[in-house]
Amino acid sequence: MQAQLTALLPALRRFAWSLTQSVHDADDLLQATVERLLSKGVPENVDLSRWAFTVCRNLWIDEYRARKIRKTVDVDPEVFESGQVDGEREVHGKLQLNQVMTAMKNLPEDQHAVLSMVAIQGLSYKDVAAELEIPVGTVMSRLSRARCKLAELLAAG
Repeated sequence: MQAQLTALLPALRRFAWSLTQSVHDADDLLQATVERLLSKGVPENVDLSRWAFTVCRNLWIDEYRARKIRKTVDVDPEVFESGQVDGEREVHGKLQLNQVMTAMKNLPEDQHAVLSMVAIQGLSYKDVAAELEIPVGTVMSRLSRARCKLAELLAAG
């Protein structure tokens, strides 16, 4: 399990970041997820990957509810640093990223989770459906609504 969990850490960290939209909160969420997995274990006949993403999502929901205010999550663009680029282009890209992430904060949680898993994690609809334990049609519907709402928010803002 330890080797599988180690291999899963980068994907879990990206998923945690997609939920929190903060490097520091994502690291805390990742640590809490790994701690929970190691202390509570994984149920029999359950894929570690699916269980880890479920635990991560549920821990974030608990944290989100405890905070009561989603606006306190800050964006830290250091995750996106990729080397040398044109300064103007980099600033423009960061501004666009901030606009998208601000708009994503206004999406309902179910739409936000599906959009993050598909767009950021690159999971297939089938994998997202399995992860969230919902039908594939529901994933497609939530994703469609999330994309429409995101486009609407970006056009308005």
